[in-house]
Amino acid sequence: MAAPRPASPQDGLFWITGASSGIGRELALEAARRGWRVVATARRADELEALAKACPIPHAIIPAPCDVTDEAGMAALVARIEAEHGPISRAFLNAGLYLPVKIEPFETSKFHKSFAVNLGGVANALGAVLPGMLAREAGQVAVNASVAGYSGLPSSAAYGATKAGLINMVESLKFDGDRRGILFQLVNPGFVETPATAKNPFPMPFLMKVEDAALRIADGMDRGAFEITFPRRFALILKFLRILPYPLYYALSKRAMGA
Repeated sequence: MAAPRPASPQDGLFWITGASSGIGRELALEAARRGWRVVATARRADELEALAKACPIPHAIIPAPCDVTDEAGMAALVARIEAEHGPISRAFLNAGLYLPVKIEPFETSKFHKSFAVNLGGVANALGAVLPGMLAREAGQVAVNASVAGYSGLPSSAAYGATKAGLINMVESLKFDGDRRGILFQLVNPGFVETPATAKNPFPMPFLMKVEDAALRIADGMDRGAFEITFPRRFALILKFLRILPYPLYYALSKRAMGA
């Protein structure tokens, strides 16, 4: 079995979930510029149609609306896309939501919804796309987690829990992927200007433009390293903070984020 490698546009399609806005939308446009034929999935069909029309490369983006929480729908979507357009050789599983959490009122519905979309949605997408990749013994899957999964951050109890789960999920799947020719990658962005981060009531260090984030992800997927994380300084700070004793971690975090 050959070692997993980054896929190329000649290998097949690039599937992106959560493609109607934010990082997913910008990555779809960037991938098209790099020669990919992109399958763009999100719930909002009108936004996907608008994305396809906004792409300067004709017919480079295929709108494929679906709700990632619909397991059967996701499987049917991938089967139809591959039957009509060819194999999916690269996937960026990005669909997710951010629901800020406070201790009062404590809203359990935010946790259940976050788990269903952020964790369950990725599992459903994997269940749909992996059988074809396993049959071909080739493929590339990048999952969009977050540096919020490294350790607890203000207002992030639900979101951070899902992102920590995704980090563990991809770390675990890499063992089997390495043996079966499937390249797994973990994407851990910092703060990026998107509709989700606009909800944050606290200062966001090293806030990045969404276009810059999409370039970092596209470059990282082309290189094939396991973790794609940015801004690098912010990621290194958070990785350092998580190994500190808790009293020091909380003191420094509160000072940095005004929590």
